Amino acid sequence: MSIPDPAAQRRVLNRLRRARGQLDAVIAAVENGDRCRDVVTQLAAVSTALDRAGFAIVSTAMKDCIADPERTADNEDGLTTEELEKLFLMLS
Repeated sequence: MSIPDPAAQRRVLNRLRRARGQLDAVIAAVENGDRCRDVVTQLAAVSTALDRAGFAIVSTAMKDCIADPERTADNEDGLTTEELEKLFLMLS
């Protein structure tokens, strides 16, 4: 997947790396037999971080589609407005 804007790509990667770190913490908490409340709290943080990364990816694609719809339709992803809407709804 290509995110043409380097700043947007950096933001997405930071969110995904944060989610990976939080997931590692969830795994460690389960392995250590931590309290259910603590595990679920960490798991919710992972879920939120992944959702935010997904929304950032879709919003970047939407911005590109609005800025240059012909180029967006012709690129390798070939995302149409309808496909972007479906992707957005998958996250909500």
